[in-house]
Amino acid sequence: MPDFFDIARHLTDEERAIKTSVRKFVDARVLPIIAEHFEHGTFPRELIPEIAELGLLGCNLQGYGCAGLSDIGYGLAMQELERGDSGIRSFASVQGSLAMYPIHSWGSEEQKNRYLPEMAKGKIIGCFGLTEPDWGSNPGGMITTAVDDGDSYVLNGTKRWITNGNLAQIAIVWAKLGNTTGEVRGFVVPTETKGFEARLIHKKMSLRASVTSELIMEDVRIPKSAMLPNVRGMKGPLATLTSARFGIAWGVLGAAEACFDCALDYAKHRVQFGGKPIASHQLVQAKFAEMFSQISAGQLMVMETSRLKAEKKMLPQHVSMIKRHNVRTALEVARTCRDILGGNGITLEYPIMRHLCNLETVSTYEGTHDVHTLILGQHVTGISAFE
Repeated sequence: MPDFFDIARHLTDEERAIKTSVRKFVDARVLPIIAEHFEHGTFPRELIPEIAELGLLGCNLQGYGCAGLSDIGYGLAMQELERGDSGIRSFASVQGSLAMYPIHSWGSEEQKNRYLPEMAKGKIIGCFGLTEPDWGSNPGGMITTAVDDGDSYVLNGTKRWITNGNLAQIAIVWAKLGNTTGEVRGFVVPTETKGFEARLIHKKMSLRASVTSELIMEDVRIPKSAMLPNVRGMKGPLATLTSARFGIAWGVLGAAEACFDCALDYAKHRVQFGGKPIASHQLVQAKFAEMFSQISAGQLMVMETSRLKAEKKMLPQHVSMIKRHNVRTALEVARTCRDILGGNGITLEYPIMRHLCNLETVSTYEGTHDVHTLILGQHVTGISAFE
């Protein structure tokens, strides 16, 4: 990856080590197989124990068997995983940031001790149930309910676009107490519970090497101890999404790197007019200059946001900005690189079209480009344009 501002000089020895180890893993274990999995729409489950062995599941959480890496170390790990494929990074992101993080932040000690060590080992896989078929960008409109029934709650509702859904042994489900106007609470729901069903979503053209599901809950009875006791309202799911978006903003730079490096190598060797490589032509060089600049800007933004996070000064709006900017950058880089490769750019022989298709989903999930635009607009003007 281009490192024009020598960001690597700021990394600790541990951060360099995690980047190197994950990079070697991706080169050896992900890249040789990922195009075939993407083509066939399958997730390489055999990689889960290896990802866990590297300490990448919940790696920036402290205690309970988690690696306790810095946020920069976590970001670098997500970047290297997404250099392989967004589906691989999504698996790790959902496990660590969407499933483990809420248990770590708001769970009871019994929940933390029961689930987190086994989740860090990859022995228990989790998913995050917030989005519904009719409620995506406005999750507060959810209609999934949890009705108090004495010593238990009874869940009813449907969640959609759930990464890891058919891999998971537990689901972090957000529901409204009593009825659709009730307070939002989070629950740790074992997926083997009667009335709980996960259905694979097929015919995807993006994130094909990832498990995406619909969760259907019909009179799912869970004990009251399944509720996350230390968070109420939309604070829980929104803070969890902020945690995940932070990793996404780092991760997509890996996809951009894969496309940039591929196109640069191609352009240096592809000979056309006048017997010169196409990299010698002004229009092609202009494209590389723009990509180089935007990737460098994205690198600086995630580094500074990581520092703010370590100093406990990071705002959700910082994460909206880096998610919005870096996903857009990665998409534009992928599209430009596809153009540089011409017809060859659409084949799975090269990684670019696969990344381009994946990034269309990454642009949509965990806050669309437009939603993050409005979040930043509200921050600047003090006026909400959501309603």
